[in-house]
Amino acid sequence: MEKNKRIEVKIVNKGRQALPEYKTEQSAGMDLHADITEAMELKPLERRLIPTGLHIELAAGIEAQVRSRSGLALKFGISVLNSPGTIDADYRGEIGVILINLSSEAYTLQPGERIAQLVLARHEIVNWTETLELSSTERGSGGFGSTNK
Repeated sequence: MEKNKRIEVKIVNKGRQALPEYKTEQSAGMDLHADITEAMELKPLERRLIPTGLHIELAAGIEAQVRSRSGLALKFGISVLNSPGTIDADYRGEIGVILINLSSEAYTLQPGERIAQLVLARHEIVNWTETLELSSTERGSGGFGSTNK
């Protein structure tokens, strides 16, 4: 099995946390940490923008996706609201994570806590070709649930 290609990404860390890192050799995501100075309570259904202190410079054709951490979601109902959130290659501001508490109990977020995963992905740029009709397929315009599978 071939190893994943590595890409160089410039990062500025204005926070107090370590840089994101992969926890295992085949991890897709790196942990993002809350760059807060004191504990912060998230009430049920409350959402907040949590700073990370990180700024990145991505190459054209690369995006960074901010995703929920499965452990926080399962155990406490804490999720990234716009998951996956997209960080575009031309964005240079601080990476913020929009967390929401989907549980019925308050959750206390601690300074430095792992709050989300950061996954880098390649993407394509579209050149639209406007037309009056599309080719036909067996599925056609069948949508939600149309394949009965």
